[in-house]
Amino acid sequence: MNKWTELSIEYANQRSYLDDLFQVYPTIPDGIREINNEIWDSVEKAYSKKNNDLLICELLKLDLFPIKDSYIAYLKRDKSAIERNPRTINRICGRLYEMGIDKIFEQCSVPKETNRQIGPMFKDWLRKKSLGIEPVSIEKFLADKNDAILDASDKAMMDFAREELNYKHNKGLDFVGRFNGKYVIGEAKFLTDFGGHQNAQFADAISTIETKNVKAEKIAILDGVLYIKGNNKMYKSITDPLKDYNIMSALVLRNYLYQL
Repeated sequence: MNKWTELSIEYANQRSYLDDLFQVYPTIPDGIREINNEIWDSVEKAYSKKNNDLLICELLKLDLFPIKDSYIAYLKRDKSAIERNPRTINRICGRLYEMGIDKIFEQCSVPKETNRQIGPMFKDWLRKKSLGIEPVSIEKFLADKNDAILDASDKAMMDFAREELNYKHNKGLDFVGRFNGKYVIGEAKFLTDFGGHQNAQFADAISTIETKNVKAEKIAILDGVLYIKGNNKMYKSITDPLKDYNIMSALVLRNYLYQL
């Protein structure tokens, strides 16, 4: 097995992994969502008058609909469907009336999910000199051959890697660095659970590693549930078919870079 993957698994299972990882991904939820007062007044009036069509129309104007229902997205994209489908509207409104107006407000104002806030955190952590050096602009990065980390958008990093390192994968990057004269590129992900979207995130990072003929070391900076020992798909992948890939936690990244 790749020594950095092995070290990451050991770290996750033997040390204060989550406590330390919070320095990289301080996933603190936002406060409650602000709700437009005028829209909410209309919601309350429609609710009290049992005006189903208006109730749905007004709730669809808010950032978050109070219940999960497979038909909501359709109604949001085609408001005219509200009048044409009374049984669907009555069914949804029945659930809303069961909730009560206070619960509806509570559900419309819940904080954003923390996993939607995770994206920029890795780069924020880098900017704190967490790897021993401060990330620099593209101009400074190109000015010499010293150890450096590029501070740029995912797309700008991808463009640099495409032009300078023969990177042909159509995917933005989270990390571009140069250590001991060697370039390093990779993606950073915090995999908070198994399944669905998280599996896709995992696959994204692996596809970057598998890009051929890149003039750089390719790494996947992954954290989260993939290091939990067991029969889960991610753990089995990193310890068998992907065991020779440079997959590692952000918490061992510094050691990896300085041994190049």
